[in-house]
Amino acid sequence: MLVVQRPKMNNKTNDSGAIKSLVLLFSLLFCISTTAKTPNEKLAQLLDEIWTYELSQFPGLAKSEGKATQTHFTDLSPNAMQARRDTFQSFVNQLSKFDKDALDDSEQISLYMQKYRLQNYIDQFDFNSYRVPITAEFGFHSSAASQVTNFGLVTFNNLPEYISLLHAIPAFIEQNISHMRDGIKTGHVQPKAVLMGFESGIAAFVSENNDDAQAHIFFNPVKEVFTALDDAEQQQVISAIADANSAYRAFYQFFVDEYFPAAKENISSTTWPDGENYYKNRMRYYTTTDLSADEIHNIGLEEVKRIRSEMQAIIDELAFDGEIADFIQFLRTDEQFYASTPKELIVYASYVAKQMDAQLPKLFYKMPRTPYGVAPVPESIAPKYTTGRYVPPRRDDQPGYYWVNTYALDKRPLYAIPALTLHEAVPGHHFQISLAREMEDLPKVRQNTYISAFGEGWGLYSEYLGLEVGIYEDPYDNFGRLSYEMWRACRLVVDTGMHVMGWSRQKALDYMLENTALSEHNITTEIDRYISWPAQALSYKIGEIRIKQLREKAENVLGSHFDLRAFHDAILENGSVPLFILEEKMNAFINTQQAAMQK
Repeated sequence: MLVVQRPKMNNKTNDSGAIKSLVLLFSLLFCISTTAKTPNEKLAQLLDEIWTYELSQFPGLAKSEGKATQTHFTDLSPNAMQARRDTFQSFVNQLSKFDKDALDDSEQISLYMQKYRLQNYIDQFDFNSYRVPITAEFGFHSSAASQVTNFGLVTFNNLPEYISLLHAIPAFIEQNISHMRDGIKTGHVQPKAVLMGFESGIAAFVSENNDDAQAHIFFNPVKEVFTALDDAEQQQVISAIADANSAYRAFYQFFVDEYFPAAKENISSTTWPDGENYYKNRMRYYTTTDLSADEIHNIGLEEVKRIRSEMQAIIDELAFDGEIADFIQFLRTDEQFYASTPKELIVYASYVAKQMDAQLPKLFYKMPRTPYGVAPVPESIAPKYTTGRYVPPRRDDQPGYYWVNTYALDKRPLYAIPALTLHEAVPGHHFQISLAREMEDLPKVRQNTYISAFGEGWGLYSEYLGLEVGIYEDPYDNFGRLSYEMWRACRLVVDTGMHVMGWSRQKALDYMLENTALSEHNITTEIDRYISWPAQALSYKIGEIRIKQLREKAENVLGSHFDLRAFHDAILENGSVPLFILEEKMNAFINTQQAAMQK
């Protein structure tokens, strides 16, 4: 037996000192034990650190969060991009050390979402995506211009910030041109077929007379206060606008003289450097599945077949004398289906939106606080832009916007507006994105990461919900809905067809013309979008199919106890998530509902 004797104390002073030492030791141990972080707390701390870093690197993100920033555009210099990529990789490495099973369910989702978001940054860098900073309908130049045109009215207080923003444009444009020149050298350029007329979108930000600043579109935010400025301030504004105008002119000349002549002939992204792996990477990113191109293509073919039969049923109901192709031609050419003015189109879209607003309580218990407006697509980008889009608020004091393209009114059928409205506004993108942004108990990565398969799948599913609440008022509206669903089914076929299976652009155009009621103009802009934005178009149908499968399962299991509003709230309660996580969560929802039903 080992006996440990207590040390003898010579006097009370020593005894008191020993007691104090023990108290200090136990206090220290207590502090260590109470400050030791749980895995959930450690993850939360790391997520905050990553978010802070993102805000420091992406000024646009910082501004959307209401954060003051001294810079206006992301630094795209080679050194800055490499450093950013390496930092993101170090964060991924730290995240990979977490034991997933030691985290709560919500934190497990946050862990995956953060890795998903960071890995995309890394992949985009590793595949040199920055060398192709334009698509058929959009680009860095229009993104920069939107910061200016959406600045709001300039006041005496924010005049320095506005001038600073204008002065930042030339360096940002030059960095992008430099990367595009590298793309020319390596064959990493967009196809020539999708760039026809692209220069007109650049020209919208170029004034012929560099000295006439007040004629430039960038003068609009400052025009109310300009005459009240002193001479020096007016000269600062004029000089800043002239510098920005010169930068856009330089980009215009670069595009016309260098880029367009060097654009590639082949439309497939697989002809880019490491293009085959890039397309596979984009398929995984946009669908959050491991489906192959062949599998996705075949899913599309089956969906096209099913939807055509439903279209035929409507044609039979209307007793139309002709085939589907004849009916589609009738829809494309009859004046009754088209607005005569841009305002008429906007008013009709607004009417449909308000009709759907009134039906939301039938479909949801929880609804977002953020309002939305209906507005036309900006004229500068409208000719090459898609039919409509949702634009989230940049700050918490702004609404979201449902954009409707009013360019070429004879190509914007009214029978397509109900489905478009439900997809882009409510209960689609505005509804889902606003709810996610308002989930203040979730980390920022969860509030701000948009997973296309979930978001676009929800948008397409939202079109279907219009059937259940009476939004489609006649067979033509319903045919428009089916045409939009067919549009997304065709995407699975033509996107994989063009990028993997050797389809020509014309073959894809013909396939869409044959199977959808979209106008030829819309189909052309859509096909060019798929070519220049590989695999993004796959997310819609893949996501919608999964949501419908989950609903069918819930209805079958729960029977008369199935609560549609509770089901929809459960779909949206975790924000934007990958499809496999959505499936896990909805299976848990079904099990919980089933257990409650059996009590």
